[in-house]
Amino acid sequence: MRVLVTGASGFIGSFIVSTGLDRGYEMWAGIRATSSKQYLTDPAIHFAELDLGNRERLREQLLAYKAEMGGAWDYVIHAAGATKSLHREGFFRTNTDGTRNLVMALQEAGMVPQRFVFISSLSIFGAIKEQPLPAAEAASAGQRYPDITAADTPEPNTAYGESKLAAERFLASQTALPWVILRPTGVYGPRERDYFLMAKSIKQHVDFAVGYRPQEITFVYALDVVQAAFLACERPSDAVVHRSYFLSDGRSYNSRAFSDLLQREMATRFVLHIKAPLWFLRAVCAVNGTFCRLFGKLTTLNMDKYHILAQRNWNCDIEPARRELGYQPQWDLERGVKQTVKWYKQAGWL
Repeated sequence: MRVLVTGASGFIGSFIVSTGLDRGYEMWAGIRATSSKQYLTDPAIHFAELDLGNRERLREQLLAYKAEMGGAWDYVIHAAGATKSLHREGFFRTNTDGTRNLVMALQEAGMVPQRFVFISSLSIFGAIKEQPLPAAEAASAGQRYPDITAADTPEPNTAYGESKLAAERFLASQTALPWVILRPTGVYGPRERDYFLMAKSIKQHVDFAVGYRPQEITFVYALDVVQAAFLACERPSDAVVHRSYFLSDGRSYNSRAFSDLLQREMATRFVLHIKAPLWFLRAVCAVNGTFCRLFGKLTTLNMDKYHILAQRNWNCDIEPARRELGYQPQWDLERGVKQTVKWYKQAGWL
């Protein structure tokens, strides 16, 4: 079986490629001409240079690979995407238009796969269900806020979330394409750089948080996302086609859980925990975002990041993924952070 992974040089994509090789698949790494191959060193990997920004060029590239393979890829896992951009348009150009171009080019080249798996995000829903559950219900559920479910109406509050939702809505219009959408919550693990910034801060004895209202956060380890991607490909039942699934480790955590585990794993004796009001974060993000746009520099602190940090409820319902995909999270936060910090140290990041 042949599998194409777009965004193969990225954090999640590179793990999908290596896991696919371990599972005995013929893995094709979809990359740009400028992409790094740092995590794509296995000689068994086939490379496919794809220009997702140009549909005509992309169709030509796909036809060339079709001739080389003598057919199409059995599965396509579309993990390419932009999580940072200087301008709003950049998110839509990559996340929305890139998805549309890929799907249309596959159809035009006669290369529609048996399954098309799109890596989306919980962020398409925005800050909904921010009101706490009644006390008795919260005690029974073991969490303060209710789960976001597939029945809820998305209200994205970031350009990133809006661009992913637009891509999802395009896929929903493609009834002849056997698509499956995965919506992971915060993905962490080796090679990931945003959560690494927190580890770096903890090592420097500072933990910065915002907002005084209780926050509940969810996480999913990279390899659990990979597990779900292959389950979405391999599941024989058509019941998973044209379905969307949330992914987390199935647990809800308070805002200190991740930083406390980092502190323990790095054996950092003292950490100053600073909690700032939301208005302060908003001001910092607004000023920093404007400054970085003026000078053409990507930044972690911008207004998209403000909305992400300000959101109080990140709980989501993974029961459909368990029931229909057979998804079973293997990595809780404690185990995942331990492995992540170990990798940071081995890679020389810490």
